[in-house]
Amino acid sequence: MAESDTATSQTIEINEVMKRIPHRYPFLMVDRVVNFVPYEGAIGIKNVSINEPHFQGHFPERPIMPGVLIVESMAQTAGVVVVSSLGTDAEGKLVYFMSVEEAKFRRPVEPGDQLQIHVTRKQNRGPVWKFEGRATVDGTLVAEAVFTAMIKDAE
Repeated sequence: MAESDTATSQTIEINEVMKRIPHRYPFLMVDRVVNFVPYEGAIGIKNVSINEPHFQGHFPERPIMPGVLIVESMAQTAGVVVVSSLGTDAEGKLVYFMSVEEAKFRRPVEPGDQLQIHVTRKQNRGPVWKFEGRATVDGTLVAEAVFTAMIKDAE
């Protein structure tokens, strides 16, 4: 997102995030969303804590956040973008992950890191939305992916 977008961007705090997506502990991978610009993108914030259950087994001697959970944090941030952009049109609907492409992991994410999950809408046609995601820690790229999701009625 361009810097000029920050003047019109919004912050979505955790209670509002939980109203927009159904995920809960231990699978909620977004603590806050900042720089939200409807139909464009946002930055999700994930504070990585040693208290998260996946660190018990991944890996006990050197705990690192699983790459699939980093991609999941991208998808959850994108879900907040979709639902927040659509407003009342998204009531009673869920955002379903459809595909992941071009996923690359650049460096491990460890307890104490703060993930900044940059998601940008590449396109959307009807209920299908395609995003580009980039996760950074202290400004360093740690992971990236292109992914697609669909918004559907909750079943």
